[in-house]
Amino acid sequence: MVNVTSIQPRVIRRDEFAAYLAETEPHHKVVPAHHFGPDLKRRLFSPEQRKYGLLPWSKTHHDFQFRPGEVTLWCGINGHGKSQMLSMAMISLMSQGYRSCIASFEMKPVVQLERMMRQITMGASPTEEWVDRSLQWLSDRLWFYDQQGTVDTKAVLAVCKYAADRLEVKHVVIDSLMKCVRGEDDFNGQKAIVDELTAIARDTGLHIHLVHHVRKAGDENSPPGKFDAKGSGAITDQVDNVLIVWRNKGKESKARAGKDIDDRE
Repeated sequence: MVNVTSIQPRVIRRDEFAAYLAETEPHHKVVPAHHFGPDLKRRLFSPEQRKYGLLPWSKTHHDFQFRPGEVTLWCGINGHGKSQMLSMAMISLMSQGYRSCIASFEMKPVVQLERMMRQITMGASPTEEWVDRSLQWLSDRLWFYDQQGTVDTKAVLAVCKYAADRLEVKHVVIDSLMKCVRGEDDFNGQKAIVDELTAIARDTGLHIHLVHHVRKAGDENSPPGKFDAKGSGAITDQVDNVLIVWRNKGKESKARAGKDIDDRE
């Protein structure tokens, strides 16, 4: 059994990333095209450059990848498993060698870890030994920004920069967008923070996972689309990818009741 008390992960102090809160004047770099030649050749001819982060499910590997420098919006109805599926995706990304940081303003880190323990060990009741082993495995792969409730936009941006610069993190989760702005009707604030996040992703090479909600519909029987996202339409316009998480509760209810279901759904 691993002695978890021997693990001493680096603790992020508030004063350590205070510098990242400071605003800097924007500057533009104008360079000739040939300056990008080496990077272009690596992208075109190096197989390693085409290996990006994958979802946990093999059938998606040829259709979708998490590329560096992009923002993915995870969108869906409350209770349909956005955070749960994202947790599975982060475990998969860490197993692929990518360090990760989670900034959840809706769920405490210990609650997220409890869910992760079940996912990692593939059981509802993991043993203490497996919890210790899992924590050992996560010790240099996962960090949390421990802050719940509404958070200042500058702090969110600072966490992203700090994680990329100091911790060499490649994937950052922000759960959720509405905790980073003043309200659902603050369209300018929503547009501004998504714009900032896309800029940070491009500048640092991070892949940022942004959780968002959809508008309430008459029922939950139909999957929502990108145009159902709450707030400003600029949110889905600015991000690179939109993943819609929808749980087929009607089919689930039939299965639990022992009724015939169509597995092709």
